[in-house]
Amino acid sequence: MAGPADALSVALFSEILTIEQLARQSVARVLPKGMELSQFAVLNHLAQTGMERTPAQLARSFHLTKGAMTNTLGKLQWAGWVHVRPDWDDARRKLVSISPAGLSARNAALERITPLISEVVDTVGADKVRAALPVLRELRQKLMPE
Repeated sequence: MAGPADALSVALFSEILTIEQLARQSVARVLPKGMELSQFAVLNHLAQTGMERTPAQLARSFHLTKGAMTNTLGKLQWAGWVHVRPDWDDARRKLVSISPAGLSARNAALERITPLISEVVDTVGADKVRAALPVLRELRQKLMPE
């Protein structure tokens, strides 16, 4: 029989999963035409790190299979948003970087997403969000595969 701690755990994860689904839907609705949420996430990651990454590194960062990341990178490359080149030190590997067009697309997406998420933070209250962040970060770290 489930105890109070189990009920708390289930309630917490139910809220997290519902928030995740609603956040994805809200953000996907405001992305520029033709951009998928997975594509935005990769572009944003590449823009923030400012470094070339291998498809395998990107797959690990997003907890995806290499096949799923290859599919996303193929779409990004077709759109002209990333450059994929051979690794000059290891011909078996490729390196991915964000293109100038990709940076522009990412920035355009961010301009559309920011008001949406800012409104949510304003509605909930910045102090409450600041207080929740450490707990959410700790939960994420506990769930990270080793």
